[in-house]
Amino acid sequence: SAGQLDYLDTICIMKKIGFSLNEIKAQMKNFTIDHSIVALRKQLSVINRQIEELQMIKNRVEHRCLQLEHSVSIRDHSDVVSVEEVNTQYILLQAVAEPHTLEMLSIATKECFVRSFREHLPIFFQSGAIVPYEHVLQGRYTEANFAFLPIEKTEDCDGILELPEGRCVYTYHTGDYRSIGKAYERILEYCRAHHLKIISDSYEFAINDYLSTADESEYITKIMFYIA
Repeated sequence: SAGQLDYLDTICIMKKIGFSLNEIKAQMKNFTIDHSIVALRKQLSVINRQIEELQMIKNRVEHRCLQLEHSVSIRDHSDVVSVEEVNTQYILLQAVAEPHTLEMLSIATKECFVRSFREHLPIFFQSGAIVPYEHVLQGRYTEANFAFLPIEKTEDCDGILELPEGRCVYTYHTGDYRSIGKAYERILEYCRAHHLKIISDSYEFAINDYLSTADESEYITKIMFYIA
């Protein structure tokens, strides 16, 4: 009947707006203009939150695209050690359980992502690790004590570390993570030769990793130390 078609139109339109079937069912049980205004205003708030979240995701994806495109040029110069002035940045931390194996690091990274999704934190789609300087000096290059995700500055959020602006030395490692020791040896030798004093743990930023390729030979990791 015409009435049934009108009823169907209402259901289809509400579904298009974003209401769940249960919400539509509840609305149709008390179908008045006052009730419709309340429901639509509520849904408008939901839509605005979705727009904000999608805009944030769009910005992160654009950033990730630029990063990956830049990584193509890095591959040909990954054995270079350089010094740069870095700006303040923030990272979301997750402790790596002992004995600090690569498996434990992987689990900590996943826990970090899970928390960020659950709490809707403004992370960038990139991971990293902190390797204590003491471990580096002992040749324990893959034994990180923290996994991290770069994140925007966020108030009232535990577990965020501020990396201050300052002078840093860095290099890139291309290839599987287990062979990263060559890059560490290169950067340590550079610091000795140029009389640079390392004053921090190592911050490893995954430029290209399992999130963007299945070929470990394409992995690119930026290794960074603060220096005096």
